[in-house]
Amino acid sequence: MPARIGQLELPDQSPNFLILRHNIRPYLQEHIFVGLSGGADSLSLIAAARAEGAAVTAICIDHNLQEGSREISEKAAAQAELMGAKAIVHSVEVTPGQGMEAAAREARYAAFAHFSTEIWVAHTMDDQAETYLLAGLRGNSTGMLDASRRPNLTVIRPLLGARRANTQGACAELGLTPWQDPQNSDSAFRRVAMRTQVLPLLGEVHGGDPIPGLALAARRAAEAAEVLEGVVEKRRGEWKNGFPVTLAAEPRAVRHRMLADFLRGYDIKVNSRKLEAIDHLLVDWHGQGPVAVGKTATGRLEVVRQSGKLRIND
Repeated sequence: MPARIGQLELPDQSPNFLILRHNIRPYLQEHIFVGLSGGADSLSLIAAARAEGAAVTAICIDHNLQEGSREISEKAAAQAELMGAKAIVHSVEVTPGQGMEAAAREARYAAFAHFSTEIWVAHTMDDQAETYLLAGLRGNSTGMLDASRRPNLTVIRPLLGARRANTQGACAELGLTPWQDPQNSDSAFRRVAMRTQVLPLLGEVHGGDPIPGLALAARRAAEAAEVLEGVVEKRRGEWKNGFPVTLAAEPRAVRHRMLADFLRGYDIKVNSRKLEAIDHLLVDWHGQGPVAVGKTATGRLEVVRQSGKLRIND
């Protein structure tokens, strides 16, 4: 074990930090780009990567959504540099309002893709469990994979086997000072309410820690979704010129993935309501009219059943 990383001296005993180092070893490369928020998860991830000998570039995104956000980003970057990492502070603009969290995430990942084709992020097992429950409330239980592909960017999550307590403990062991986002204590945010209210109650009902079981279910759901996406990708050519009604014979889960891919090919936003209505054109056909799926400058987009295929009309 190295005695120091950059200017940061490493302690002789650091059990939480050692857990993080074990977790990241299967993913190590010579040079790693890490998304840095300044919180305990991302700071300790950078520390672990540096202790394992990797060169690290930390990319700290200033979303400009909170007062003093630039200063927060620069302090995070300074701690990364203290550990011998290179640090970049990059500013993005996000319009406040409904869906702001998702908009900030998309802006952040687009910025990451500007600097690298691969980024490490510090999601933990606790994040995995929370994501699974929140997605389930939207009727789409899923989870995060160790590696997932976005447009122009591969996202690596090497800490899904570690706990939030490990990242916080590692920062304490190393003498790092993580940023405490005030939003993380605001139960008006659903993820915070899930973390502070729902999961503790589940623990009482379960009679133990609910996180590992939920995280395992999330991983299995994500892996199953990956298999389905692979099937869809291989068969995409079948609905290039309209969606054949013969695909009604496919299992529902496969069929819905195919229909979603068909719609996205026309840049149509997909939701469960649209999929159910379009699916009826396949499996419950009795001459019904088209299904509205969006708007254009000249009218509305519709899916219509015509000559043995579903087609997009405007």
